[in-house]
Amino acid sequence: MTGVRSQRRSHNGPGESLAVRTGPVYPTASRIVGFSTAHALHAVSNPDSTLPTDPGTAIIDPVIAPPSGQGVRPAPRLEKDDGQGDIDESDTVSIVQRGERTWWIVGTAHVSQESVEEVRRVIQKVRPDTVAVELCEPRFESMMDEDRWKKLDLYQVIRQGRTLFLLMSLALGAYQRRLGAKLGVKPGAELLEAVQVARETGAELALIDRNINATLKRAWASVGFWKKSMLLAGITDSLLGQEDVSAEQIEDLKNKAKLTDVMSQFAEALPEVKGALIDERDRFMVSRLHDAPGRRIVAVVGAGHVPGMLAGFDLPEPTAALEELPAPAWWSPILKWSVPVLLLASLVWGWQLDPAGGTVEELLWAWIAPHIIGGVVSALLAGATLPSVVVSAIVSPFTPLNPLLAAGMFTGITEAWMRKPKVEDAERIPDDVQSIGGVYRNPVTRVMLVAIMTNFGAVLANFISASWILSVFGRAAG
Repeated sequence: MTGVRSQRRSHNGPGESLAVRTGPVYPTASRIVGFSTAHALHAVSNPDSTLPTDPGTAIIDPVIAPPSGQGVRPAPRLEKDDGQGDIDESDTVSIVQRGERTWWIVGTAHVSQESVEEVRRVIQKVRPDTVAVELCEPRFESMMDEDRWKKLDLYQVIRQGRTLFLLMSLALGAYQRRLGAKLGVKPGAELLEAVQVARETGAELALIDRNINATLKRAWASVGFWKKSMLLAGITDSLLGQEDVSAEQIEDLKNKAKLTDVMSQFAEALPEVKGALIDERDRFMVSRLHDAPGRRIVAVVGAGHVPGMLAGFDLPEPTAALEELPAPAWWSPILKWSVPVLLLASLVWGWQLDPAGGTVEELLWAWIAPHIIGGVVSALLAGATLPSVVVSAIVSPFTPLNPLLAAGMFTGITEAWMRKPKVEDAERIPDDVQSIGGVYRNPVTRVMLVAIMTNFGAVLANFISASWILSVFGRAAG
């Protein structure tokens, strides 16, 4: 990435590259509660963050990339004047002073032209030593990488079981892009503006947000099955919904009184998700702000983070614990292997009850039939090609017997082989995911949909088979 280095420097002189500070060395449903809470869900993962195929190629919405051929290049540092920092506190700008250091925290909406203009005005007026932005290093690098979609390895996404997370994140991004298109503002434009003005004023750029992989994994692990369903329903609704949202409503969400109400609704609906997506990141970014170099720091963050950051500003903490990935639950391996063990146990028991084999045959049908039907129906609903439908019918009865395999791995790879997605198909993803029809038309998202739906079909078939097997035992024992 031209002109950007991840290193620690306190100042940039003329002709030097803009230094990027990535943090300290020390351990550092349905519609969830209406538009306001849904906006909070999208804004905290700004802008269109996803679970990438690998940390170095995070997938970010291309609308916030700089103009073609432009990296982040330094400009001569401008001299400070006597009127510097003459910025009043407001609903969107909070000022914190501790000794000789001052922080200006600008709370933004991610699809707001007013936020873009305010970010430029505050940085130009303050002339800070450091501009801190709500981005992590992978998201920043992807934002500056114009060819990121060309690096999408669809086969790797399928093999690693990341199709659901990727499609879910694309749906979140589609929501903001739709709002941005209506309001004439690119999602995340205020963050790009902060980067550009930091270049113009010679300020150092600090990336203060937690790695997006850790955030998404901690959020997903924090909720149970029903809350996950609620969250997925809210995301689906954001993709299908067509709320008439005005620029005034977006700006209203930056009002401190309104914001308090929004976050209270969010906390009531999904307290665990709020903890990982907002509260933990508030604490993380506060610690990074204390570590930022210089005496004058301007921070540009989503408005939803400002109250929590101010409340905990004097309590910075090492961030190592907040970056830890959640360990699998102790019962997770047991649950994964329970299906093949219970199926084998039921066959043994059936043979003991009926040595002639009639019960065993019925048990086999109780297992095979729902999985074949589920595999075929789910593949057809996803719009799979005929070979993928056949593969789904064949593998669905067997993949639940091995926790390391999933039906979607086989159907997804088959569908990719049949459709042969091109680079231009991947580049159209941000536009196509804004509608269900677009998801079906785009070969890349169609492949992901086939993989997800056939996995879901296999899981549903497990429950149907279990009920059928229990009924067989009930009759045999009676």
